Amino acid sequence: MSERKDDAMTRATHDIRFPRESGEYRAARNELLQAEAELRDKLEAVAALRRKLPFGGPAEDYVFDELVNGDVRQVKLSELFEDGKDSLILYSFMYGPEMEKPCPLCNSFLDGLDGYAPHISQRVNLAVVAKSPIDRTEQWAGLRGWNNLRLLSSNRNSYHADYFNEGPDGSQWPVCHVFVKTDEGVRHFWASELLYAPSEGHARHIDSLWPIWSFFDLTPEGRGKTWLPKLRY
Repeated sequence: MSERKDDAMTRATHDIRFPRESGEYRAARNELLQAEAELRDKLEAVAALRRKLPFGGPAEDYVFDELVNGDVRQVKLSELFEDGKDSLILYSFMYGPEMEKPCPLCNSFLDGLDGYAPHISQRVNLAVVAKSPIDRTEQWAGLRGWNNLRLLSSNRNSYHADYFNEGPDGSQWPVCHVFVKTDEGVRHFWASELLYAPSEGHARHIDSLWPIWSFFDLTPEGRGKTWLPKLRY
C-alpha cells in the first residue's frame, strides 16, 4: 500500500461512535470514510491542476445588454471586472429567444446560485448570460425572485456561438466559463468541458457547482436515474 494511501487511512480514523451502531456498520463506514478522504484529496489535486492552467486565447470584448434601473444599457466583457477582482465566472443560462420557457435544470441551478452570489462576489466577478433579450430574462428572474444575479444578454453578439454555449441549430447549452483579466487583456481560462466529452448519462459537468445532487448522493436512494428538477412543483 502506498505511503499516500496510508496517510489517507490515518486521517480517516477517529473515535466517534453513534448510538447503537453495529460493528458491521462501523467497519463499512470506515471503509467508506477512507474513500471519502481519498476523494477529498483527489478534488484538491484537481483544483491545483486547474489553477496551473496556462491562459487560453484572448477574448473578444463582447458587448452585452444589461438592465439597470429599468433601462437597457450596453456593457463590455472587459467592464465586468471590478477593481481587485481579476477572475470572472460567466454561466450560460439555457434560455434562448425561441424557447417558450427556460431549461428547468438551469433554473434549479440558478435558484441556488442566486443565494450564493453575494458570497462568491466577495472574491470573484460573477454573471449569468442568456441568448434571450435582457428584458425577457429579467422578467423570468422576477418570477423566480432572483435578486443577486447579474444578468446579461448575448442576443446581439456572437458570444454564445463562439464559446460553444449553443449548437449549430441554435439549441442552448449550459456551459460555465472562467475569464481572467491580464495586462494583455481578457483571456479565456476554463470551461466546463465535460459537457462535450463522451459520457454515460448526464455529463455532470457542473455538479461540483450544484450541491442539490450531493444531497441526494448522501442517501440510500441516491440521485436516481429519472428525477430531474422542474420549473414548478
